[in-house]
Amino acid sequence: MQSSNKTNIAIFASGTGTNAANIIQYFKQKQSANVTLIVSNNPNAGVLNVAEKNNITSLVIEKERFFRGDGYISELKNLAIDFIVLAGFLWKIPSVVITAYPNKIINIHPALLPKYGGKGMYGNFVHAAVLSAKEKESGITIHFVDELYDNGKTIFQIACPVYENDTTESLAKRIHELEYEYFPKVIEELVDKKF
Repeated sequence: MQSSNKTNIAIFASGTGTNAANIIQYFKQKQSANVTLIVSNNPNAGVLNVAEKNNITSLVIEKERFFRGDGYISELKNLAIDFIVLAGFLWKIPSVVITAYPNKIINIHPALLPKYGGKGMYGNFVHAAVLSAKEKESGITIHFVDELYDNGKTIFQIACPVYENDTTESLAKRIHELEYEYFPKVIEELVDKKF
């Protein structure tokens, strides 16, 4: 059983789960929160292996129920989820979930929003757009989630340089380093303040 004063975090992810794994490791040493659920829209996502390795409950969701049904709120409430972290989750969050978790859902975006956000802007698509625009810097944005892609209030941003000889891979590596360093800390700050 979780102790009652710990915040229960659900991580929503669609891919390999490197950010999820990093967040899980970070909170293993902390008293403030636990990652108690991994949610994915992809039954083959690597993040489900991350959940299994760490003995964390996982939930694979399907589109119809997520968008036109109850948004899996009953499962989230049954597991006493307090806070939702999107870490490479490719679906928009439906209003039923946003209403159930007001200002308790955050996302990380691999660019300096409002630039390079919106539908289809994720992963290497973002880095390719940054490079083709010859930007001098990129970075990460951590923000609250609302009904629109990459639109909620910004919580934290940090920039890194973009070099002339950068490829999407080299830029992605620098962005990942920022994500791994700052995402868990920002989550912890929000949890400590009780959002």
